[in-house]
Amino acid sequence: MMELSNTVYGLRYALDTFFFLMSGVLVMWMAAGFAMLEAGLVRSKNTSEILTKNICLYAIACTIYLLVGYSIMYIDNLKGGLLPSFDFLIGIQGKSATHSLESDFFFQAVFVATAMSVVSGAVAERMKLWAFLVFCIVFTAVIYPIEGYWTWGGGYLSELGFSDFAGSGIVHMAGGVAAFAGVLLLGPRKGKYGNNGQIHPIPGSNLPLATLGTFILWFGWFGFNGGSQLMLSNFENSTAVGQIFVNTNAAACAGALVALCVCKVMWGKVDLTMILNGALAGLVVITADPLSPSPVTALAIGSLSGVLVVMSIICLDKLKIDDPVGAISVHGICGLFGLLVVPFSNEDATIGVQLLGAMIIFSWVFGMSLVIWGILKSTIGIRISEEEELKGMDFHDCGVDAYPEFVSAK
Repeated sequence: MMELSNTVYGLRYALDTFFFLMSGVLVMWMAAGFAMLEAGLVRSKNTSEILTKNICLYAIACTIYLLVGYSIMYIDNLKGGLLPSFDFLIGIQGKSATHSLESDFFFQAVFVATAMSVVSGAVAERMKLWAFLVFCIVFTAVIYPIEGYWTWGGGYLSELGFSDFAGSGIVHMAGGVAAFAGVLLLGPRKGKYGNNGQIHPIPGSNLPLATLGTFILWFGWFGFNGGSQLMLSNFENSTAVGQIFVNTNAAACAGALVALCVCKVMWGKVDLTMILNGALAGLVVITADPLSPSPVTALAIGSLSGVLVVMSIICLDKLKIDDPVGAISVHGICGLFGLLVVPFSNEDATIGVQLLGAMIIFSWVFGMSLVIWGILKSTIGIRISEEEELKGMDFHDCGVDAYPEFVSAK
């Protein structure tokens, strides 16, 4: 009997570990989605540079989270506390009873890389490469792990009852807020806004690539949300994962379709970039709780996000906040909205606690990011020169053009 019990335990352990690993692989693939989306929405003269940022930020995020971030977020921290213990700053500690801790670490590491990926698109085409990479180190070593401890790591927000199933606020809003702080200090791209309130669109270089990136992100999101159930090896959890998949897909579909309709009503034509962002907005919003809503409710949540993201992008442009890919709207604004709609389908959540948690995450990430961006601006500088912006960052930072047949530096 004991042997049979051990065999069943071993099978469940193996299945849940494999589930964690495969979910992490799907989330890791989202890094490719961000890279393709951003490469498609920037101009051709800045494509190599934005791809360099994306692959380097992934490498930095995973390395720093291994050495520092994971331990700050999870290891030997006081339950319900405000500050992490800092007892272990390097390595993976402890054991897990249901799956390998290494699989858990890998799953968490690709999440921090996702949060950092949000930032790269918003500051594209005018931020210095090395300033961005330095910020990446600080964000993944300190800013993200501490707010992650407050929520997922057993800190005081989790004790208050704050609910964020897979990271609408902890991951996406945090990335959007960090990007927002950087954009405020960075300023808009040259030629984006006129003196009389005019807005001059700057089209991306490759919409097929941007569309591919969106589909990759959509695909990876099933691991992002599904893997956050943390277990697959029994009836209840495997059923929950199926529900999460359905709701995740439903919200994305609704977001894309409603964004399509909003564009048609407002301008008489459809805007592919808005449709792409509508799908991503639906994914971000449902991430706060992809399990509790019914599929019909998930459609409603996604529909609202499709309206919200289009309106947000328009409003930010009117405020002269230049975001080439719409990351602040998709991840920041819609991440906040995702947190606030949780109580409408999850009776364990309250609007007061959700709002308090969102305010705390915003204040911490925005304040710290503003300080770090400010230090970088006053030391090494965060913005490229006007000449570099005109010629393109590929020429100055990378020395390799993404499309050499069509781009020539003058």
